Amino acid sequence: MKKGFHTIIAAQFVSSLADNALLIAAIALLTVIRSAAWVTPLLQIFFTVSYVVLAPFAGAFADALQKRHVMFVSNALKAGGCLLMIAGVHPMLAYGVVGLGAAAYSPAKYGILTELLPAEKLVAANAWLESATVLSTIAGTMLGGALISHYAQRFVVRMHVPLIHSAADLAMLAVMLTYAAAALINIGIPDTGARYPNRLTQPSALVGDFVHCFNALWADRLAQIALWVTTLMWGAAVTLQLLVLKWADANLGLSLSKAAVMQGVAGLGIALGAGAAAAWVSLRGSLRVLPVGVATGVIAIAMAFYGKGLFPAGAALRIGPYALPLYLLFAYPLMVLLGALAGFFIVPMNALLQHRGATLLSAGHSIAVQNFNQNIAVLLMLGAYALLLTAKVPVQWIIVWFGLFVSAMIALAMRRSATHARAADLRAMIDE
Repeated sequence: MKKGFHTIIAAQFVSSLADNALLIAAIALLTVIRSAAWVTPLLQIFFTVSYVVLAPFAGAFADALQKRHVMFVSNALKAGGCLLMIAGVHPMLAYGVVGLGAAAYSPAKYGILTELLPAEKLVAANAWLESATVLSTIAGTMLGGALISHYAQRFVVRMHVPLIHSAADLAMLAVMLTYAAAALINIGIPDTGARYPNRLTQPSALVGDFVHCFNALWADRLAQIALWVTTLMWGAAVTLQLLVLKWADANLGLSLSKAAVMQGVAGLGIALGAGAAAAWVSLRGSLRVLPVGVATGVIAIAMAFYGKGLFPAGAALRIGPYALPLYLLFAYPLMVLLGALAGFFIVPMNALLQHRGATLLSAGHSIAVQNFNQNIAVLLMLGAYALLLTAKVPVQWIIVWFGLFVSAMIALAMRRSATHARAADLRAMIDE
């Protein structure tokens, strides 16, 4: 890997660490202000709207400046959103400010890989990036859970820090400082030397360009399959983040701080799956992982029916003075398996889409189109989740419908891929 690659990975780790701790902290803030259950998905919806609205301009912004500078500004915006929450702004509105930073960060984060590395290194680079993201997901969710625990609450009560009135406020302060650290690391990323025309002064032309890029990716036989499944899995992953928290409460009886550990365990699985994909899947063989996406939906359905009721009351694995309930002991491998399948699936698909997008368009524009599609899926899935919560549908059946939808849509993508393969040599297109 070229010089600067590991600095990018370090910056992504720290920024993603803050992202995941922020979600737990923001949900805790909603609990402090006694928001209804259906408000939680709205938190993510406010975050995601920025991706959709700014999609025509985010790629141009990432291409107009050095991407390390874009990443610095993005993390500074995220830190500002945290400060707003500490100051008492409603979490939904402040989370929208964080979304502005995230919308600008994503094209720069992925686009810089195509500037720095040759095509044959992209699967490995994505595995590194995904592994760093997932490891930070584990650390971030556990950090967020620890910072909102009753131990943290007792610490806040004793310290009497201005503006910090609860453990959720303390968590938000820690997240803000972490974003600031990520911004400082971004400064150390070297200049890749890539330069693109500055189109920010032509907003109407940018919208036209975005429409052209959107149509170009969806018209391409190879890009549309990768775009289809990454869009679906991204929407599913964001929704599953919230579903795991709800499932851990309903099926396992865990508090928010302990449920965050389940998110972290799933993240460990994603890291393992991403590493396996880097070792075993080449860019040319990326379409072979499509059946793994179907299996991911099936495992999610199995998760819906898993819970403490399957085990005798008090059943536990005892090691000296410690006892681990059996329902938790077996829940962890289930989360690892679910994450591993998702990681093994998404890494080759992301690499394929990045390579094909950079071939057809510029790096920033193709990532912006990808983000637009993925976050439309997030809005639709979170909106459906919020409606189901409002209708008081049990979380088990929400997960079942979620898993069936994911499996069915990826099965359709497999069928379409097979149809395209009969009409054209998709592997030859990857080599272009």
